[in-house]
Amino acid sequence: MDKYLDYFREMISLRGLTDHTLSNYCTYIKAYLHYLMDILHKSPEDVSWSELRDYIRWLQKSRTLSDRTINCAISQLCFFTLYVLHKSWDDTQLPMRRFNEYLPFVPSKEETWQFISTIPDLKQRTMVTLMYSSGLRIGEVCRLRYEDVERKNMRLHIAHSKSRNDRYAILSKAALDLLTRYWFEYSRPRGFLFPKQRSDDRPIDTFFLSRHIHAHEKRLGWKQRLTCHSFRHAFGTHLYENGTDLITIKALMGHKSLNSTTIYVHLSAGALRKAISPFDSLAGEYHE
Repeated sequence: MDKYLDYFREMISLRGLTDHTLSNYCTYIKAYLHYLMDILHKSPEDVSWSELRDYIRWLQKSRTLSDRTINCAISQLCFFTLYVLHKSWDDTQLPMRRFNEYLPFVPSKEETWQFISTIPDLKQRTMVTLMYSSGLRIGEVCRLRYEDVERKNMRLHIAHSKSRNDRYAILSKAALDLLTRYWFEYSRPRGFLFPKQRSDDRPIDTFFLSRHIHAHEKRLGWKQRLTCHSFRHAFGTHLYENGTDLITIKALMGHKSLNSTTIYVHLSAGALRKAISPFDSLAGEYHE
């Protein structure tokens, strides 16, 4: 089965997908190939649609996966079928799952300040500050380079973002002061601002900060609700609450579609409080 996995990796690489996508896509294809070898004892070319559906049911039951994650596995199977087996894919044979959408947790302005200002480690505090103050993804923070900081224009150059477009993010004066302090205290890095330990030419791993965020929640006695992305969501939500229009927020956050930005209307507590039910208007207009 190794030849299928090697060809799968090659096709992902040829399509120009990122290393992160490659790692994610291989997760359930590896499981699928092991399933064929250990349970079905078949090669991928000989698997029927019925057996593919059995595999998806087995995968969800054995690993207790969410419907969203199952959809990822189906997408990987589709890619494998099209680009490795060179066979057609029929959505009606293995449809995507429907799943419930949940609003992410967003800390309030007060909670955000309390969390960031009490982080004891300067490096971790600087990274979280950049995520919040500029609306960056954790991967974008980890890959920031010395030359990406434009002090004169007070902006950050974000290269090769998730949407594959370069963009500029705003640079907070307070965040720049903290970043400057970090830079002097951490050996003045000239490549990646947050290099991997003992390897200046590679960025720090994204899981580094996730671990410390949860540790700081515990230190504060908070429930474990924050993720790295919570601070990017907080940036968009708090901008909207402060009166910034959605088009500007979309540009600052590097969203491809305005649909991705409109979530901050739902996340904003202030916007909902300001809305007045039409029934109250009617009651005031017609009540005698």
